[in-house]
Amino acid sequence: MRPCQHVAEAVLALPADRVRRVAIDGVDGAGKTFFADELGEELTARGATVIRASTDGFLNPPKTRHRRGRDSPEGYYRDSFDYGRMCRLLLDPLSPRGNGEYVRAVYDVHREREVRMLPELAPDDAILVVDGIFTHRDELIRYWDYSVWLEVPFTVSIPRGAKRGYGTPDPSSPKNVRYIAGQRLYMAECHPQTRATLVIDNTDLDKPLLLPDPDESPSGS
Repeated sequence: MRPCQHVAEAVLALPADRVRRVAIDGVDGAGKTFFADELGEELTARGATVIRASTDGFLNPPKTRHRRGRDSPEGYYRDSFDYGRMCRLLLDPLSPRGNGEYVRAVYDVHREREVRMLPELAPDDAILVVDGIFTHRDELIRYWDYSVWLEVPFTVSIPRGAKRGYGTPDPSSPKNVRYIAGQRLYMAECHPQTRATLVIDNTDLDKPLLLPDPDESPSGS
């Protein structure tokens, strides 16, 4: 069974009396969007109504993202996203006590401008699949019914991300310090590998591997 199928079955096994909320986390270039899209397709094929969203739809404008300096790792980790709007417009409405009326994005980073999207109404049994960095932060962790951390070393993720046309493929380049150090700050502060429901080694996009739960003792021990 592919990891995507494993996750789909686990999510579908959750109570369907409310929106089930799933996060796909990992460093830049880990394959979050690809995995989330694949999961969404798998869930849809099994009859679920899927709402796809990304934390990129709640990025701050450059004035806020770069207020600590264009190359600041601290700024990358702490200032990239507008979590207040993300919670208020997307996650709170899709929470158990929410009204189900959500907005999936407020910002277009490619055009660096706000976007206006009409509110949508989620069916009670819909499944929200969100991809994005930093989704196991303290501000967001309480929202997820299920979450995945994609484990990929920077030696693989940085060149992979560069193939999409962003940045340089050299992990040691000064241009990548902001991103690598910022994500290391996140991992040291939030420990997403332990907060996630499931960890997947996504080093090889064609052969993702489920990693064992470190809290589970080997049989017979």
